[in-house]
Amino acid sequence: MENNYYHSIYSDEELMARLRRIRHVALDMDGTIYMGMTLFPYTIAFLKQLSELGITYSFLTNNPSTSIADYLKKLQNMGIEATEEEMYTTALATIDYLKRNYPEARRLFLLGTPSMISEFEKAGFESVEDSAEERPDAVIVAFDKTLEYSRLCRAAWWVAQGLPYIATNPDKVCPTDQPTILIDCGSICKCIEHATSRQPDIVLGKPDPNMLSGVQERYGVQADEVAMVGDRIYTDVQMAFNAGAFGVLVLSGETTLEIEAEAPRKPDLTAQNIAVLGELLRKSRE
Repeated sequence: MENNYYHSIYSDEELMARLRRIRHVALDMDGTIYMGMTLFPYTIAFLKQLSELGITYSFLTNNPSTSIADYLKKLQNMGIEATEEEMYTTALATIDYLKRNYPEARRLFLLGTPSMISEFEKAGFESVEDSAEERPDAVIVAFDKTLEYSRLCRAAWWVAQGLPYIATNPDKVCPTDQPTILIDCGSICKCIEHATSRQPDIVLGKPDPNMLSGVQERYGVQADEVAMVGDRIYTDVQMAFNAGAFGVLVLSGETTLEIEAEAPRKPDLTAQNIAVLGELLRKSRE
């Protein structure tokens, strides 16, 4: 396949018109701007091109297990100088959702990593201990790489008591290049569902449109002025559809052309990588 490969559901003229409207690019991370610990060679040039075109950008991830500070450090080590405002994780999406929908909630039972819990504490929430005497206001279940059996059982107990129950993301597994399977939030929620016969009240993260709503509020843009770019149809592109944004699938990660061909709804744009998207954005403004 050629390095500048792309195709779209629009004609060339319609595609250029749609791309001219884009004022903000929301970027998935793993499989889109890097793979594992390796930055794609075109990423920094792409980000610079966006800035030159006057297009803002943000980094979105369904992985809430790492704090914003740790993500920024990872990007910095790769040569990307990002700001806290440019990062949006499902932990932040959950915090925003709680503040909008449960403004009185302060005490939370958080099934997640210490790094994630620190994000909630920074936002003014209290992390409730693993005790039947410490009744929380809500239960938050996330991708927990530090999962303890007793805490899983306590989460299930509070869920069974009918407390508000929020999942940070729907992912069944987390991508890895190691010989293992990383059990993600969706699979942990299935365990709780099997034990309690209850599903989460809401599952945030991609493809839920709340993730992009937070980005729109931050940058003051309309949905059709946002391009959501990622390597997964069922999370990244589906969220774009759900939010009314422009959905861009890149073939640098999980999804192949064969998988895309079988998708019931096609992305607005499919490109070999973000470098191709950058050139199309530039062309649309000439």
